[in-house]
Amino acid sequence: MRLRIINRSMIESRRFALVAYVQGDLIQFVDDLRRELHPALPPLPAHLTILPPRCLLGSEQAARDILEETCSQVQPFEVTLGEVETFIPITPTLFIRVSNAAYRMRELHDALSRDELAGIEQWPYMPHMTIAKMATEVQAQTALTKAQKRWAEFPGSHTVRVKDLTFVREDSPNCWVDISAVTLGGSLVKG
Repeated sequence: MRLRIINRSMIESRRFALVAYVQGDLIQFVDDLRRELHPALPPLPAHLTILPPRCLLGSEQAARDILEETCSQVQPFEVTLGEVETFIPITPTLFIRVSNAAYRMRELHDALSRDELAGIEQWPYMPHMTIAKMATEVQAQTALTKAQKRWAEFPGSHTVRVKDLTFVREDSPNCWVDISAVTLGGSLVKG
C-alpha cells in the first residue's frame, strides 16, 4: 500500500473572503446592472467586501475563531454608497465607492487582517461594492458611462446597514460558497 503525502500548502491554497451582503432594492439593482453590462458573468450576490480574497495562514477553524472574537466586539453600522467608478488602469473593474463611514469598514478590515486571516492583498483596501469586472479597459470605460447613468436614476436608498457578515470560500474559479455567518456584536453561526 502506497501512502500519499498531502502538502499542507495545497490544502490552504483555496481562497477565502469576508463579505456583507446588501439587502433591499440594491440587490435587484446590482444584479440587473451586472447582467446588462456583462451578461457572461456568473451570478454573484451584491455585497461589500470586508476582507478581499486571500489564502489562510492557518486552519479554517482558526480563521472562524478570529472572526467570532473580533466581530463580537464591533457594533453594526451604516455606510453610504457614493459614485460609480473604475479601477482602471489597474483592473477594468466597475464599482460603487463607499462615500460615508468608509472608515468603519477600514477599521473592521484592519482588525480582522491578522493571524490566520492576514493576507497579502494585491491593492490597498478601499471600501466599495463591485458591480462587474470587464474583460478590457475599453469595455470598462463604455460600461462606466452606462453604470453612472443607471446609478444616478436609482430611486432606492444608497445606505447599507453592515450587520451580518458571511465568510466565503472559492471552491472553483469565480464560484464562491458561504461557509459561515457572523453578526456584528454577536457570535458565529456555523454553516
